[in-house]
Amino acid sequence: MSKHHILWVDDEIDLLRPHIILLQQRGYDVSTATNGEDAIELFKQERHNLVFLDESMIGMSGLETLSVLKDIDISVPIVMVTKNEAETVMEEAIGRKINDYLTKPVNPAQILAACKKFLETEKITSQKFTQDYLQGFTEVSRRLMEGLSWHDWVDIYTKLVNWSMELDKFPDLGLSETLANQWRECNAEFSSFVEDSYKSWLKSPEDSDSPLLSPKILDKYVVPALKTDAPVFFFVVDCMRLDQWLLMEELLRPFFTVKKDYYCGILPTATPYARNSIFAGLYPDEIQKHYPEWWVEGSGDDHGQNRYEKDLLNKFLERRRIKLRNDVKYVKIIDTDFGKKIEGEILSYSKNHLNAIVVNVVDMIAHSRSDYPILKEIAPNESAYRSLTGSWFRHSSLFGMLKAIASIKNAQIIITTDHGSVRCMRGAKALGDKDTSTCLRFKFGRNVKAEKRNALIIEQPGDYHLPKPNVTTNYIIAKEDYYFVYPTDYNHYLNHYRDSFQHGGISLEEMILPVIQLEAKS
Repeated sequence: MSKHHILWVDDEIDLLRPHIILLQQRGYDVSTATNGEDAIELFKQERHNLVFLDESMIGMSGLETLSVLKDIDISVPIVMVTKNEAETVMEEAIGRKINDYLTKPVNPAQILAACKKFLETEKITSQKFTQDYLQGFTEVSRRLMEGLSWHDWVDIYTKLVNWSMELDKFPDLGLSETLANQWRECNAEFSSFVEDSYKSWLKSPEDSDSPLLSPKILDKYVVPALKTDAPVFFFVVDCMRLDQWLLMEELLRPFFTVKKDYYCGILPTATPYARNSIFAGLYPDEIQKHYPEWWVEGSGDDHGQNRYEKDLLNKFLERRRIKLRNDVKYVKIIDTDFGKKIEGEILSYSKNHLNAIVVNVVDMIAHSRSDYPILKEIAPNESAYRSLTGSWFRHSSLFGMLKAIASIKNAQIIITTDHGSVRCMRGAKALGDKDTSTCLRFKFGRNVKAEKRNALIIEQPGDYHLPKPNVTTNYIIAKEDYYFVYPTDYNHYLNHYRDSFQHGGISLEEMILPVIQLEAKS
């Protein structure tokens, strides 16, 4: 491995000889210059990894030299070293893109710390990550052999997500395949856990081992917020996974303090079931029973199946005897222009007691990746998919709205999602007639069939709080990263949908969902 090459520029360089010798003993290659002109020539002649630059020199000043060096190669970190502690000098150096600032006399610890910060941070952090991950890997593998609770699974899932996002920073460590295998192993165990536990959660929702489910989101988070006179903003970001939220959270932290909880999305983890359930405060079969005119059976991918969310929300408020000071403001954002329009109007929403805003863009990104080859090229894997989401959010109307709401006094912001998505890598054969629903991660119809190892077979939909249009209706819900393919033209559709992000099934990514409360920083 080549040495790191340091350039040290100071008109009293001989006085710094002990520091230079120390750096050379630590394996650094150090070149020196006593003035700005010579430093610039040396900088042009060979590649340097770090520059220590005196601020006060005869001839060209340190600040003048800094500007020239940055023009030559802005990527090389430069540490200003000076006797001058004036605030104006510091501000001038920062304005000219100085990377750090040390005040003379400098000691060896300061110099070594600067070198490690700019030259060895990636090496040190990657080594620490590898050590921590391998230790965590062993712990998770051990825990999978024990009887796990919902809370245990939330802990394991957040660890997997955090490791995945950390590994994005160190793609050359050789741990990607190990982590991918652990994801698969955990999802297999989680699918068995859900298959064994889900019905008991529905029967005993108040049990301490039962997770909060979709129909209880309003009761737990929105209703308490409505007891104040402050405006409440309830955002539902369709198809948002925890890793995607964490990227958004990083951008929001300068504006908000963040409180995060987790809940379990109901089955199937698809918009018409899960999101209608959130807004109604009811399970799907209860919606069908009490509001049959607002329940639309279908494939699960049609936004029209969620056209009655505002009506369901109003009925929920009526059942809870909640009196708002004015009508609910409900908005669904499905295109960029409309999103920008709402962003421009969002401050006026402060007069509303409750604002419910649905954002469909993340779901559209997931589906579009299957339909447009360019998106699959841009986001070929999980890491790139996260990055694509982060890029969208940075420039999105949602980010703009949230920043604007931060200026509204006492505004209460609650953000969640109806379900996540999983990267589907394995096909599973499904059998059904022509009226069977077309979703890839779940299907319902007359006597729909699939292999039990690939799917949860629901023969009695009522046991799962699911509608039963006719006496022979049953559901199949895909486990892990499987997706359903009919035998007809099997290979064509197997290849077409392989490596696509889908939802509706049982996986950590689809079912363990964040609920966020934001409080604006003063």
